[in-house]
Amino acid sequence: MKLFLTATGIILLLATLAGLLWLGVSTEQRVGVLLAFAAGLSMIFLPCTLPLVFVILPLALSKNPTKGFAMALLFGLGIALTLAIYGALISQIGEYLGLDRFTQYMFLLAGTMAILFGWSELRFLNISLPEVKSSFPKWLQEKNEYLKALGMGLLLGNAGIGCPNPAFYVILTYIATLGSPLVGAGLGFAHGIGRAFPLLFITLLALAGFNATKWIVSSKAKIDKIMGWGLVVVGAFILTYGLWGMDWWEESIFHRVWNQILFNLSPYLAESPDHPVAKGAFKGPIWIGWLTWIVVILLSVVWYWAKFKKKYEEK
Repeated sequence: MKLFLTATGIILLLATLAGLLWLGVSTEQRVGVLLAFAAGLSMIFLPCTLPLVFVILPLALSKNPTKGFAMALLFGLGIALTLAIYGALISQIGEYLGLDRFTQYMFLLAGTMAILFGWSELRFLNISLPEVKSSFPKWLQEKNEYLKALGMGLLLGNAGIGCPNPAFYVILTYIATLGSPLVGAGLGFAHGIGRAFPLLFITLLALAGFNATKWIVSSKAKIDKIMGWGLVVVGAFILTYGLWGMDWWEESIFHRVWNQILFNLSPYLAESPDHPVAKGAFKGPIWIGWLTWIVVILLSVVWYWAKFKKKYEEK
């Protein structure tokens, strides 16, 4: 199994590097599956999507290699399906900006659910997904862990919707002119697979690099905490997008410096400088976005500390 994981991870890594090289140096990029896929590969560098590494990695590493590999695949599939839905919607709405209201709802839903999943991993809450009907395969019914991985991919696939680099924006604009939900969904799915590739090879190489059985037993609690806090931070990030829009992050020094570094490496890898910025459900100053994100995280920290202190005192 270790050899399989290593070989698959290396193949995905090489495919990712080849796609990024093509995207970075190609002067004639026709819209199609290859461009959609390559644009997805490049999203791993953007500040909106890189944090997903800190969700999928602990999710997969908390299981044995076989199950971790399956959960990583389902997480990636969830991302691809979310992008396929967006592609189909854009083809019918006819413009990227027409998605503002929909993305607000999705950001609010995805952020809230990610936070709840995070609280569940931190043992604040006990969230159990509905039992799967017996008509589903047994591997999909097992403790609902696979459905959870797929669901997190579906929700967190929203993370990069508002951060298009030039190639992604070209694809969105092209889809908007088609009027074909099937083609739009196909290009969106190809883009989502591209986004999932780097996450998968990072996860696979990590899975292949340790003694799974001993490490899982000794580190299960730590891994659950890492994934829980990762979900809280990413979830609060997405929720803030839904509440206040993306200006608070787009205008920050962190985002600007990060994006400028990518732009200096290759304009095709950085965010498009003039892309539409999603609006939130409410209007407010830049600082309120930062305040909301930090307050959600701090409340979680205080809640965690209070529960830990209570358990300690009970002992």
